[in-house]
Amino acid sequence: MVELTPPVERAFLVAVDTGQDPGWTAEESLAELANLAVTAGAEVVGAEWQNRRHVDPNWYLGKGKAEELAGARHETGLTLLVADDELSPNQQRALESLLGVKVLDRSGLILDIFAQHARTHEGRLQVELAQLEYQLPRLTRLWTHLSRTQGGIGSRGPGETQLETDRRVIRDKIKKLKERVEDVRRQRETAARSRDRRLVPTVAIVGYTNAGKSSMLNALVGAEAAAAENRLFVTLDPTSRMVKLGDGQSAVVTDTVGFIHKLPHQLVDAFRATLEEVNRADVLLEVVDVADRHAREHRLTVQQVLDDLGAGEKPRLLVYNKADLVDPSAQDGEVPAPTIAGSVLVSAMTGYGMDVLRARLAALLADLWEEIDIKLPYSEGELLSRVRERGTVDIAYRARDVRVRGRVVPSLASELRAAAFGRNGGQ
Repeated sequence: MVELTPPVERAFLVAVDTGQDPGWTAEESLAELANLAVTAGAEVVGAEWQNRRHVDPNWYLGKGKAEELAGARHETGLTLLVADDELSPNQQRALESLLGVKVLDRSGLILDIFAQHARTHEGRLQVELAQLEYQLPRLTRLWTHLSRTQGGIGSRGPGETQLETDRRVIRDKIKKLKERVEDVRRQRETAARSRDRRLVPTVAIVGYTNAGKSSMLNALVGAEAAAAENRLFVTLDPTSRMVKLGDGQSAVVTDTVGFIHKLPHQLVDAFRATLEEVNRADVLLEVVDVADRHAREHRLTVQQVLDDLGAGEKPRLLVYNKADLVDPSAQDGEVPAPTIAGSVLVSAMTGYGMDVLRARLAALLADLWEEIDIKLPYSEGELLSRVRERGTVDIAYRARDVRVRGRVVPSLASELRAAAFGRNGGQ
């Protein structure tokens, strides 16, 4: 049996430049949208943008500009129209009626890419939840039903239309998916507590999509730990590996999903269970593509998402990646790399600067350690054993107790103080 390959969709891109997006022109944002469309599997056949003070509430573009798209359809053979901003259901419906083709916005396109790239059960759960929440307000015509209504007369409420049934089905699925995503979050919390119990410091790699985060994890590990390709959103599911940083110090480093300009809020909400890895990390490793002219704007996007997650103020090491694209000497992984205003210049591809990065990361984690000077009873033998493993301390065994002085990781410092407090009866 011969499998028929569906025809490649011919995408035409549109944007409105209101001047309210600092650092981005509509043309530059459309260039990124084109990369997204290609990643989704479409062929980009044209693009238009319009300068307006505000988007049109009915047509997104002005009505005249929208009508011109009918001519563009005949010239280019477009089968898909993609808007650079999130469209309201009314705007999407109006453009579809006018052009007779499928209309998507940036959010819908990104959701489609996520659906293609989700590999694990967890990732697929979160993508499906985001898609359903995106689709719910857009149910304005007959859709392929997500499930069959229970058959027979009287099985629906009085006067319930098929549209209302579809909405009810989607709301029920959203509720169930949220419960399953919450289960994922609890499982991650359990795993995180286990890591804390072992007192292994944690690092989360964050950054704009395609900045080289997965390549960075691979370079730190020294092996192919995560998929790394020159495409947007290759990594959706977090990958964690133990990394040796030098002087006997190690850390669990996690590669997280990339951020992007105008990231759909449904994705941030749905992937919150995964992105909580960022909140739990001791240190963030922010990877920036030094060769990208929009590096500054990308950092602003990353900061906005981190702020939304409540992780905007976490200790952070800034790493400028892809140095080999801007500095010929970075082609050689043996050449010493400079540090620039506290940041590190590296190439995950050639190994340039990776030793400096490991040393800086180890120093940053060590700086987070806390000074302690406490007295513990001999009954806290297990706790004392862990202090010796994960601390730089002097331990003095005395007649009635054990005195511990030195520096330990913050989680262990809290545990030690609690144990000492309990011994002293809260005095």
